[in-house]
Amino acid sequence: MTAASPLLGAVAVGLGGAAGATCRHLVGLAVSGRRSLVAVNVLGSLALGAVLAAPVGSAVALGIGVGFCGAFTTFSSFAVETVSAAESGESGVAVGFALGVLLAAVAAVLLGAAIVAVATP
Repeated sequence: MTAASPLLGAVAVGLGGAAGATCRHLVGLAVSGRRSLVAVNVLGSLALGAVLAAPVGSAVALGIGVGFCGAFTTFSSFAVETVSAAESGESGVAVGFALGVLLAAVAAVLLGAAIVAVATP
């Protein structure tokens, strides 16, 4: 993979980020509460695993991986939701949510990479 020029990389990240943030907002409108956070973090991890395993150029990897996936997924909201559950006395929910999302996201990265490996000749 050849490296993208700094300007091309920046533009790819910006465009990908705009698309990822927009999609994140749309998921938030369609899916409420913690399910929204799980959905975006798992789907974003799946996409990131796929793009990292795919034979794409560095500009595409930057645009999708850093830009789209970075803006689509939401670690800060995940952390706030986990802390909020713990502070409201739902410590079991907080631990289960944190571990569940982490495990699902890691599994999604591996699944995304595996899908690309099977689909790429």
